[in-house]
Order: sequence, then C-alpha cells, then structure tokens
Amino acid sequence: MLIIPVKEGENIDRALKRFKRKFVKTTIKNQLQERKQFTKPSVARRAQIQKAQYIQGLRDQETY
Repeated sequence: MLIIPVKEGENIDRALKRFKRKFVKTTIKNQLQERKQFTKPSVARRAQIQKAQYIQGLRDQETY
C-alpha cells in the first residue's frame, strides 16, 4: 500500500503527482498488465532477447 504524506499547505495536485510517480516506480501497473493476458514463456523469452539486442545495438552505436 502506498502512503503519501501530505504536508500542511501543500497543493493536492502536487501530492497526486508524487503518488503517480511512486506508483510507476513500484511497477504495480506493469504487473497488472502482465496478468491480464497470458504470454507463453517462449514468447516472453523472445521479447527479452529482442530487447537485449536492441539495447546492445544502441550501445554499439555510441562507441563509434
């Protein structure tokens, strides 16, 4: 459970912004999206490999 202490005189919009930032950092949203639909382990592994290849390509471009 996320707890956001609101300081006295603080704008509610600012507190909401902190809540949203904290919510994204906890990756709860990603977990909920993953649970909506089952993905086969082979598909998940393939996506992970493709992501690693993409990142490696970006790093290779940086060095040149």
